[in-house]
Amino acid sequence: MTAENNSPSSTVREQPGFTRVDSQLTSADRRGAVRCRLGRFRMHYSVPPGLYALGTPGPESPVVVTANYKLTFDLLRKDLSGADCWILVLETRGINVWCAAAEGAFGTEELVLRVGKVRLAEVVRHRVLTLPQLCAAGVKAHVVQRQTGFLVRFGPVRSRDLPAYLALGKASPEMRRVEFNALDRLVLVPMELGGSLKRFLVFAFVAILYAGLTPGGVVLARAWMGVWPLFALGLGAALAGSVLVPLLLPYVPFRAFAAKGWLIGGMVNGALLHGAGLAAGMDPFLLAACWLFFPAAAGFLALSFTGATPFTSHSGVRREVGIAVPILAGAAVLAAAALTLSKLRLWGLV
Repeated sequence: MTAENNSPSSTVREQPGFTRVDSQLTSADRRGAVRCRLGRFRMHYSVPPGLYALGTPGPESPVVVTANYKLTFDLLRKDLSGADCWILVLETRGINVWCAAAEGAFGTEELVLRVGKVRLAEVVRHRVLTLPQLCAAGVKAHVVQRQTGFLVRFGPVRSRDLPAYLALGKASPEMRRVEFNALDRLVLVPMELGGSLKRFLVFAFVAILYAGLTPGGVVLARAWMGVWPLFALGLGAALAGSVLVPLLLPYVPFRAFAAKGWLIGGMVNGALLHGAGLAAGMDPFLLAACWLFFPAAAGFLALSFTGATPFTSHSGVRREVGIAVPILAGAAVLAAAALTLSKLRLWGLV
């Protein structure tokens, strides 16, 4: 990663003990945010942990704690525009607040360690830390206070409410409410879809080999003639698991994300196979393979969305993965068996 992507802004000014930063986002920050939304770049998008000065904070200025995921850091400093405060950034391995708290990276031990490392007690006179509400599951406030002398207060869910929270000294019920509306989910779709389309490229390569496979080897001319229905079904599964499930999340039956994906994937699969006529002339074994594989693929893709929602728990996700993955893998194995029988039947061997 370049220094441009790592730096909180182009106007960072290093000072002993802390880094001074302003609330104005640069073009580099905005480009980084777009790249972060579109691909795996987000896994390397972070700022160094430590103490940051926003505006001109003094000994009585509030201390706001956040993760070192740069998208989170940038949003926080933008929403605190005009404020003079200290931002204490924890080492969360470039993971956002919610996910880092679930994994233990945004936790009691790291918070205690970081308060000591930046010598926060020598920077401010008060003894109050303002933490995001969504990290509450990972932080034991009484332990932090006992070991550092700082009182932990959990601020609002959204950083845009921080100025009002800091002014009032408390959070209103609206500030505490966790929302995950259609717009919130839509923002996450490009990242999910980008990963799915990368998997589709692998699928497309395998599908071409399968469509062109003959007893004498792979014939590409034959492959291009027979692979288009599989391409369409593969794209349908990707859209079902990575776009339709996030958008329709509250309205799809079942609590399990894999089950939601399987249901939506099955509906899209059926619409393409029988509504759009892709099943016409298909071998029965190939048709069975399509019904086994593509809804399961959509279920697998939907399962990855569990890490993006604010109402799943780490233990719940692990439990669902433990149940769903073997079932989805079993469907894929049965689909592979059906594809093999389809080829053998086409060649007159069964």
